[in-house]
Amino acid sequence: MLRERHIEAVRNWVLTFNDVEETTPFGPDTLVYKTAGKMFLLLPLDEEDLRFNVKCDPNIALELREQYPQSVLPGYHMDKKHWNTVVCNPELSLTQIAAFISDSYQLIRSKNKK
Repeated sequence: MLRERHIEAVRNWVLTFNDVEETTPFGPDTLVYKTAGKMFLLLPLDEEDLRFNVKCDPNIALELREQYPQSVLPGYHMDKKHWNTVVCNPELSLTQIAAFISDSYQLIRSKNKK
């Protein structure tokens, strides 16, 4: 029940961002959030723990994996260079979790403005 409330909180928060659409191109068990038609967040609904995939600058992605080895992993089923899987656990604060999502969104938005 708690995991479902966290998923709903992430979902509600992300949908407040500008120009965001929620899709399910990989089936009903994964919510995919896009801005300007590009993915920035994948939120699986069928995992035991709360986790998600976010886009990340490749250099920062490696740093985050070293800094948070139990929580930030190479992107599951994604390009490992540009995507991280974030496992929500006590190693990460809510602020850090929110920053991973916001940074992913901003990375995609900035690329689309060029």
